[in-house]
Amino acid sequence: MRIRTRKLIGTVALLMLVTAWALLAMAFAQFALHAQSAVVVMLFYAVAGLGWVLPAMPVVSWMQRPDKV
Repeated sequence: MRIRTRKLIGTVALLMLVTAWALLAMAFAQFALHAQSAVVVMLFYAVAGLGWVLPAMPVVSWMQRPDKV
């Protein structure tokens, strides 16, 4: 697979990942954090906001692999 094709597929996959991650984080926060202190809520959003990076790292490294010659 050429690098241009991998980048296209990876970009779409990353957009879907971030969208799904944000929706799941908002749904969880709506039901589980409504009666928590501000510190707990802030900590949750900090972790949830950075949490999508770990699943995205393999996709980005796959996108950047050089073409096989």
